[in-house]
Amino acid sequence: MDIVVLLSFLGTAILLTVMPGPDILFVIAQSISQNARAGVTTALGLCTGLLVHITAAVVGISAIVYSSATIFTIVKFAGAAYLIYLAIGAIRAPGSSVQFGEKPTIAYGKLYKKGIIMNILNPKVSLFFLALLPQFVRGTANIPEQMLVLGFIFLVQAFVIFSAVSLLAGRIGKLLSKNRTISNHLTKIEGAIYAVIGVSIAFSK
Repeated sequence: MDIVVLLSFLGTAILLTVMPGPDILFVIAQSISQNARAGVTTALGLCTGLLVHITAAVVGISAIVYSSATIFTIVKFAGAAYLIYLAIGAIRAPGSSVQFGEKPTIAYGKLYKKGIIMNILNPKVSLFFLALLPQFVRGTANIPEQMLVLGFIFLVQAFVIFSAVSLLAGRIGKLLSKNRTISNHLTKIEGAIYAVIGVSIAFSK
């Protein structure tokens, strides 16, 4: 593929990734309420979910989902329901996930799974790749291979940006944890973010 095309796609991908959206908000919530490693782990899960969407776009499954309003609606509301479930769990959690003194062990494996599930249950991600990737395909030869290369570039830059955001949000979380009043409400804030993301997915067109 032409290097100019690849650089153009990379620039577009970076701009789209840093825009406020469900994935980056999810990463920020985990990083602030727990730590930077939690955010990076969540980002790894989200990017693993991207593999599913990229593959779906390449083989055309996204087009099938998009053509069926029923399937699209079911998947969309399943994703929204999962986020609302996470929101309720965070809001009802006693105290804060940011503790003074000895901190509880963080289940990074669960965070990784959360990232995967959240990403997979957002059908708009598949439609996003179905709409974006073909715009940068050149010619009619090796179209699936070209789309896979573009999808891999998007995945790598997304993980790098999410990781950087995690480190920054983790530092903010450490500063906030020094204030007991704010610290005691971090899980509630985390839950509120989940709820906002879930509602936005459910009512998005």
